[in-house]
Amino acid sequence: MKSIVRMVLGIVLGIAIGSAVNMALIMASGKVIPPPAGADVTTMAGLKASLHLFEPKHFLFPFLAHALGTLAGAFVAALVAGGGRQGPSWVVGAFFLAGGVANIVLLPGPLWFNAVDVLLAYLPMAWLGFRLAARAQGAGAGAPR
Repeated sequence: MKSIVRMVLGIVLGIAIGSAVNMALIMASGKVIPPPAGADVTTMAGLKASLHLFEPKHFLFPFLAHALGTLAGAFVAALVAGGGRQGPSWVVGAFFLAGGVANIVLLPGPLWFNAVDVLLAYLPMAWLGFRLAARAQGAGAGAPR
């Protein structure tokens, strides 16, 4: 029973930490790479209406937010769950992937960005987060203890 509680707690904390990392990077993005002139990025409607003004550089921070948020969340989930369990990291990755797909539906960006985002930012980062946590816990290549 204790291991189930740890896995659920790991998933919840992983989602919370991953979301915080994601939001911090999105909030910082406009300060590092200012939005295009005339773009209203304060609302979903304004963002959708001005998306055509965005250059490839404007998609860097959204990708980093998605990838690093997932990575941090999967890492935390695996650490909290312990025992070399991969499941919590995959659940966190799937959660963020579902959010990424919903984002594509609500805010259709360029096809190249959507493809890179869905293919590289979520499940690969969940796997990497698990591997890093397994290494930090001394589980080597992620073999169960």
